[in-house]
Amino acid sequence: MGKQFTLGKNERLKSRKSIEQLFDDGHRFSHTPFKVFYIQNDKPGLQFGVGVNSRNFKKAVDRNRVKRLTKEAYRLQKSGLQQQLKGIKTGLDIFIIYTGKELPEYKNVYKSMTAILQKLNNSIAQ
Repeated sequence: MGKQFTLGKNERLKSRKSIEQLFDDGHRFSHTPFKVFYIQNDKPGLQFGVGVNSRNFKKAVDRNRVKRLTKEAYRLQKSGLQQQLKGIKTGLDIFIIYTGKELPEYKNVYKSMTAILQKLNNSIAQ
């Protein structure tokens, strides 16, 4: 029960090869202010990455804040998607890019993440 709301090292999408494959071969959709890239694979589990454009946020402090808010919203809501993936015994790589121009509030990020994860749930179910 204590491990439910974590975002451990093995859940982070860090492999350059996986990220390139995700951008080249994966599916994508937009949900303002995010652009979402995802691909199903045969290695079980859920891997997640987040990025913020340095053109929109010059200061690293601001970019890191947006990433932190996005990761937190994802961390708290990912359990439904994980349960569905366990049921069908497949894996999913997700990369989310924040495309907004101003610093978001956490409640807006949380609402957007809810919609994004719901859309991912629906697309995997098909």
